[in-house]
Amino acid sequence: MQLPKGLLFDFDGVVVNSFESHGAAWSAAFKELFNKEIAPFPKSHAGKSPMVIAEYFCSVIGEEKRTEELYALKDKYLDIHFTVPKLLPGVREFTALLTKEKISYGIASNATKQFLKNSVHHLNLNFPVVFGVEDYEKPKPAPEAYITLASALGFQQNDFKDIWVFEDSLTGTRAAKLAGMVPIGIMTQFSEEDLKEAGSVLVFPTLLEAYEYLVK
Repeated sequence: MQLPKGLLFDFDGVVVNSFESHGAAWSAAFKELFNKEIAPFPKSHAGKSPMVIAEYFCSVIGEEKRTEELYALKDKYLDIHFTVPKLLPGVREFTALLTKEKISYGIASNATKQFLKNSVHHLNLNFPVVFGVEDYEKPKPAPEAYITLASALGFQQNDFKDIWVFEDSLTGTRAAKLAGMVPIGIMTQFSEEDLKEAGSVLVFPTLLEAYEYLVK
């Protein structure tokens, strides 16, 4: 089959399993700030920007005014106590294929730049173009993240319909759809049904199955 013109990747839940890394940082920051245990992470916030997540955790205890403090402290913990996230299947196969076929690709994530840089470095990943939450005025579910990445890779708007976007969250899937691109669901968090309802055209368990589908 013909390969897409470009492939854009979300990071958490698509390239890596970083749930423990983020969870530990949120927990430690919340404990330091409020001397309390943090509420369980709500699935509805998967893929949302860290500021939105910080606001949620603060709102649980009526401390919304300290949202920015929690956000900054979590970012600090994520960097100082950096734990390498677990690489998910299919990533290296994909980057090797795309390099060989000269197809442009990159990462656009709602995670912070420092976490993305640390992860890419420690896992020795071949992602030359990486955008994080600080690079957008409006993070996902707004389409800006993917439009910014596609533009940086040299794509014009009339190419967008031929660009695949790998997403595991409903937030990111909506962003890809709004950008006029082709959302492809990865089932690390949500069911096939949920992802298709949000706009995913195809759904795979991991990037490995998506890679096998493309090379067939």
